[in-house]
Amino acid sequence: MSRVPAQPRSTHRTSRSDRPNRVTVAVYAADPVLRVGVVQQLRPRPEVDLLDDADAEQAQTSLVVVDGVDDDVAALLHRLRHNTATRTGLVVGTLGPGTLQRVVECGVAAVLRRVEADQDRLLHLVLAIANGEGVLPGDLLGKLLTHVGSLQRSALDPRGLSLSTLTPREADMLRLVSEGLDTAEIARKTAYSERTVKNVLHGITTRLQLRNRAHAVGYALRNGLI
Repeated sequence: MSRVPAQPRSTHRTSRSDRPNRVTVAVYAADPVLRVGVVQQLRPRPEVDLLDDADAEQAQTSLVVVDGVDDDVAALLHRLRHNTATRTGLVVGTLGPGTLQRVVECGVAAVLRRVEADQDRLLHLVLAIANGEGVLPGDLLGKLLTHVGSLQRSALDPRGLSLSTLTPREADMLRLVSEGLDTAEIARKTAYSERTVKNVLHGITTRLQLRNRAHAVGYALRNGLI
């Protein structure tokens, strides 16, 4: 059983004003070996600023590093979800049946398997989360869509009427998100600017009070909107 990931330990203190363009990151891990592995990968990168205990709650991105997801880990994810300063990514050893939907519902914006967590993938994960994007391995996204898709009908009107809380443009963009496309790819596919894509997707999550793009995809599928 996974232990609750510990509060980030002290890293190095540097005034944020000295590094205004860096993405601030807090790393949570119960196992110090797991934490050190992630910290060592990210510390040399100029794009990120690893925060210590005192500033962890203000991090733009929180990385939770675990072997697996149990109730204690889920409780931590829920706590981070309610911290408006941060968006959360999960670096995980294994995900059991049904666990992926659980972590998405906990507000996790991105998932990376530990075995794939090299420096470049970790950095991509952090930057994508900070940019408001979601990241899931292709096979995990497929499993999520299959699972959530099976719940669509239960959310529809008994007379077969579908909900209409998305515009055609919003629905099209969410379909592309569900296929694993990032902001730039969606912009190319739809002939909109990246700024427009970001604004449309942000508008969906804000209006429907959703946490992130993955949450929006899950919501739309459950309610038969895409």
